[in-house]
Amino acid sequence: MARLVLITGGTRSGKSEYARSIAESLPGLRAFVATCLAIDDEMRRRIKKHQESRPKSFWETIEEPFELAAVLRDQRQFNIFLIDCLTLWLNNQLYRAREQGQTLSENQVAVMAENLIEACSSISGSAFLVTNEVGSGIVPEHQDARLFRDLMGICNQLIARAADEVVLVTCGLPLKLKNGGII
Repeated sequence: MARLVLITGGTRSGKSEYARSIAESLPGLRAFVATCLAIDDEMRRRIKKHQESRPKSFWETIEEPFELAAVLRDQRQFNIFLIDCLTLWLNNQLYRAREQGQTLSENQVAVMAENLIEACSSISGSAFLVTNEVGSGIVPEHQDARLFRDLMGICNQLIARAADEVVLVTCGLPLKLKNGGII
């Protein structure tokens, strides 16, 4: 039976480490689905540091910045997925849409989130989705930043509603917002 766990928090809150430690405590084959695009040297350094924090004996890394639902549907050999992170995934979607002269709407993001939820429900194990809580600060000055914040909020709400468990990590400490029994 599929289990969906959403782990959220601010930047550098410890959410990725928390998600990784919980996923590593479970038996099974694990896939780390990385959504980050290596767009510059600084980001490449961040990616390398992130990769080095994961023991290779525990994880198979799949780099996929756009088609998360497809990864879950196509990689049936894994029963534990850790997707890190939805924030970068949505940013990638916004960037791609802009490159094509388009803008993502709330409805399009809702469909993308629902597709991801459906794919998570089709796996035979657990899916841990890491995301950022982007709505706790001030209202962004720039229109694109406000759009991103709004769309990320919609995505997070839909996934949290469908999730078996939701954990907020702050200062490295987990706070269970919705508890379904895995962690």
